[in-house]
Amino acid sequence: MKLSKRQKQIVEIVKKEQPVSGEKVSEIMGISRATLRSDLSFLTLVGILKATPKIGYTYSGSDLETLFFFDTFQKKVQDIMISPVLVSQDTFIQDAVITLFMYDADVLYVIDEKKLLQGIVSRKDLLRAALSSSIASTPVAVCMTRMPHIKTCYKDMDILEAAAILQDFAIDSLPVVAEENDRKILGTVTKSALFDYIIQEARQAAVNR
Repeated sequence: MKLSKRQKQIVEIVKKEQPVSGEKVSEIMGISRATLRSDLSFLTLVGILKATPKIGYTYSGSDLETLFFFDTFQKKVQDIMISPVLVSQDTFIQDAVITLFMYDADVLYVIDEKKLLQGIVSRKDLLRAALSSSIASTPVAVCMTRMPHIKTCYKDMDILEAAAILQDFAIDSLPVVAEENDRKILGTVTKSALFDYIIQEARQAAVNR
């Protein structure tokens, strides 16, 4: 599928105004930044645009319209999500570190006795805690990021929407939660899993050219 009319318009604006911020693009088009988020993420992911922090978007010159299909990016989160690695909020940091490396996970999701999401703890969180705490007796609840300060997604979201959240907030993974209860964790979608899927589809598209 070719680029949409709006995506083509974005590309032309970036070519003319580069480097240009997403806010400036939305101002020129008269469309909210939130509405353009998926389109900008798509154009960046496939290499047509390049996003540089504090500078803005530039045109990369890559013509990948024949290589990717927009339908690829309408795949649902539930199709690529994986099982989350869970720990209880009273798990000691030392045990959390062992669990993290045992499962080769990027993050651990902290749940309460009802198995509802309470927080998230990353490798960096555990490292910082290990430098300043007694890891054998300090629970992960001390160093975790708590709800509601955690970005989440839903299983029926397009992976492009999930990718936009990962990119916008510079995070590596998102918990997939139930729409009726944002503390009920169903899975996780990671940046690495997302890119693995995109690369796989790109290679297949290249083979089928």
